[in-house]
Amino acid sequence: MTLSTSHVGLNVTDLDRSLAFYRDVLGFVPAGEGKEEGRRYAFLGDGERLVLTLWQQAEGAYDADRAGLHHLALQADSIERVREYEEALRTFGARFAYEGVVAHREGGASGGIFFHDPDGTRLEISVPSGAEGAPAPVESAPTCGFF
Repeated sequence: MTLSTSHVGLNVTDLDRSLAFYRDVLGFVPAGEGKEEGRRYAFLGDGERLVLTLWQQAEGAYDADRAGLHHLALQADSIERVREYEEALRTFGARFAYEGVVAHREGGASGGIFFHDPDGTRLEISVPSGAEGAPAPVESAPTCGFF
């Protein structure tokens, strides 16, 4: 049996703030929302399938020192599209781990941008090719490993 990823669920501290980020900045399409106090959530997709769920049940920001989600990696269809997301994220005021597009490893063709959502969850938008010549911030480990 082979499994594939269905969707990713994230705990958030403020659903309205996170919904605005994932919808308005990253372009996810709302597919449903629960507004009952104490049970707020949002389903987000790509227009055809569910991709992400946001659950307002976290008390504090993301903590990279705890077991669980390491980072959420999203794939774009071109390096130009990655740069468009970078611009939108900068306009939003997102915090980046590295400056600009970086390679996944030294000399690699794959790469992208690494940043944090409003709760500090680590995110990546990358492409499998198109990042040739981009710097690799860490020589001894994959770029997405320790940001």
